[in-house]
Amino acid sequence: MPHQNRVIAVRFVAAYPAFATQPDLIGLAREFKPMIDLYTAATPNGHKISIALEELALPYTAHTLNLSKGEPKEPWFLTINPNGRIPAIVDRAEDDFAVFESGAILMYLAEKTGRLMPQDRRGRSQVIQWLMFQMGGIGPMMGQANVFFRYFPEKIQPAIDRYQGECSRLFRVLDSHLREHEFLAGDYSIADIANWAWVRTHRWSGVDVDNLLHLQRWLGQIRARPAVQKGINTPPSVMDRDADDDKARQFAEEARQMVEMGQSRQGGV
Repeated sequence: MPHQNRVIAVRFVAAYPAFATQPDLIGLAREFKPMIDLYTAATPNGHKISIALEELALPYTAHTLNLSKGEPKEPWFLTINPNGRIPAIVDRAEDDFAVFESGAILMYLAEKTGRLMPQDRRGRSQVIQWLMFQMGGIGPMMGQANVFFRYFPEKIQPAIDRYQGECSRLFRVLDSHLREHEFLAGDYSIADIANWAWVRTHRWSGVDVDNLLHLQRWLGQIRARPAVQKGINTPPSVMDRDADDDKARQFAEEARQMVEMGQSRQGGV
């Protein structure tokens, strides 16, 4: 297929998302040089973006950064994200425009394609509210639960109880809302992607959802989506977060070393 036709296919899929399910167009678009470079790792925040890119059928190349070796702090990456954290993207179709912070990336991709977020004011606001619920609540609380339950060199039970308890409360908020709604904000959206990528790892945080039937339904429904299956394997996790085996213990030990290293540096970075 001539080069010009491949370029047209890439731009057409991005500009007219209603045609994004057409196999011929998707094939042409992905045959061409990907328009998005994704810098990521096998974490909930990283998987948010690969899931969204798969759902949107946007051509992309994933670059996996080694967190334990400090690759996100290397000078070349700091020019993309000054905060030295994954994920980040560079949109080659927009003059190498860089976007960092997972919530900002999700909004950028949704606005770029006109999908996974309504364009009317109220619908858009509802999606953003539940996206911020994850960014300001689910993510930070589960992250801290992970640190104190899995990674911190000493067990501080009041801290573990505090963060696991807050995770449980936030999960109940989701469960209550999902009792009356199939998804978090109308149709399936970036809000679902963001929250799901974290909540699915609840066992690693030491928090169960056994009595939250609506949350369980939502977790299973999203997991069954083909694009989600592809996204959570880009990159694949080095271990099963539900397991307690050698790989899980090694992962926890590497994370513990990162926590200790972060504490020893000025500003924690």
